[in-house]
Amino acid sequence: MKIFAVGMNYALHNKEITGALLQKGVGRSADDRQRDPVIFTKADSSLLKDGKPFFVPDHLGRIDYETEVVVRICRLGKSIPEQFAHRYYDAFTVGIDFTARDLQKRLRKEGQPWEIAKGFDGAAVIGEWVEKEKLPEAQTLHFSLDINGEKRQEGCTSDMLCTIDRLIAYISQFFTLKTGDLLYTGTPVGVGPVNIDDHLEGYLEERKVLDFWCR
Repeated sequence: MKIFAVGMNYALHNKEITGALLQKGVGRSADDRQRDPVIFTKADSSLLKDGKPFFVPDHLGRIDYETEVVVRICRLGKSIPEQFAHRYYDAFTVGIDFTARDLQKRLRKEGQPWEIAKGFDGAAVIGEWVEKEKLPEAQTLHFSLDINGEKRQEGCTSDMLCTIDRLIAYISQFFTLKTGDLLYTGTPVGVGPVNIDDHLEGYLEERKVLDFWCR
């Protein structure tokens, strides 16, 4: 099983993470939509499922949550044309791409790869799968995260700079996709730190599919 993830796939989050001033109503630009997606991978040991607790690693500094729609690959594919990409996934859920933010910033500043800030144990939390036939069209999915009963993050896949089908077509140029591979599709604006005893609940089209604690 491979875990793929996408960085900088929502315009407002890109402004947020780079420290730029957010302005209400700022949308996507055509230039952003034409750029190749930012792809990275997570180790299979980073997967955390079945509502198990996330143990906050105190040696990594600040740990940020990033709420994302996750796609499940359902068949073997290589160099997949974008118009056929929808045939290669069969379910969605909500996941958390945990990020060791202090470590990531330091590695970026030093010009080093920053995958260890994304791929540490437990950094890829995943919820319960919902078959795509039971959901609206892939690029209209609404999702959100509550922490301790308070809404912290909301998004819609219609705001993605690179669509799910485009991501699958692009990734499959470099990696053979296999049944069971996962794709974290990027996070919207609203990321922030987690703390011990936080209770995280993720929703996909009003369905609660994710429920776990930080310890």
